[in-house]
Amino acid sequence: MTLSIEDVRAAAQRVAGHIRPVALAPVEQGAWGAAEGWLALEFLQHTGTFKARGAFNFIRGHQEAGTLPDTGVTIASGGNAGLACAWAAARHSVPATVFVPETAPPVKVDRLRRLGAEVHQTGTEYDNAREAAQKHAAETGALLSHAYDHPLIAAGAGTVLEEILQTRPDLDTVVVAVGGGGLFTGVAVSALEHGVGVVAVEPYGCRALNAALEADAVVDVPVDSVAADSLGARHVSSDALEWARKDGVRSVLVPDEAIVAARRALWDDRRIAVEHAAATALSALTSGGYRPRPGEKVAVLLCGANTDPADLTHGHQ
Repeated sequence: MTLSIEDVRAAAQRVAGHIRPVALAPVEQGAWGAAEGWLALEFLQHTGTFKARGAFNFIRGHQEAGTLPDTGVTIASGGNAGLACAWAAARHSVPATVFVPETAPPVKVDRLRRLGAEVHQTGTEYDNAREAAQKHAAETGALLSHAYDHPLIAAGAGTVLEEILQTRPDLDTVVVAVGGGGLFTGVAVSALEHGVGVVAVEPYGCRALNAALEADAVVDVPVDSVAADSLGARHVSSDALEWARKDGVRSVLVPDEAIVAARRALWDDRRIAVEHAAATALSALTSGGYRPRPGEKVAVLLCGANTDPADLTHGHQ
């Protein structure tokens, strides 16, 4: 069943008072041609990404439905989704069991443990962790969560645009990075309901949504990009493809060089350190991949900041 605006509005009620409302920072006049622009600072969210919204909505939604087991939740993740799941589980006083590959960065594993999660490292790839999480759910009765492909997860993500529109009801366009499509789907549901256009941005090296639109079907793609740690889904959700087909949505591809340059510019000009996924959305504008019309009101979603800023500060005293 496809997502609806009612799902996003229900999620907004669930997460209200539990997540950090998104802040908007205006962009200097002339930065994006004759357009008027804002950066949506969602990287300030709990656990550093928008994923806290979907994770909280997922667990609270199951709690309300009486389907949240005492054995808690489990998820396979090398990164942001696992952190969000662990945080949301702690907020609901239920256990979180997170399966990550043995290659997961120690800093993320440590952070998961600090959030109270039980962490298991297994195999060398995400698929190994996914199989282990599924086995754990089957054996213990724990609720199996997903990084992006679930209506409660996507609806939670969409609440960020509902908040942006409370501040800027005159918004014309929202620019968003796409990985597996959870954030894109939720944002598109809200945006199209309000007559706001969506620019869906992906790196050339992981273009799961763009390839699905081209093939008119969900397809697997190779993953090779500087932003692959967050955007490297091999395929998008079927919901993402359904919403991407609608009028008002535009798919844009950007090169890695533009992503790196946009991330660097955010640091140099604003002292904002974001992950490459967040810079991917911005790079559509800074590289000319998307050119807004004069007077267009555009918001770019800076979706996360779980990054090592060492490469930004290197050489800068």
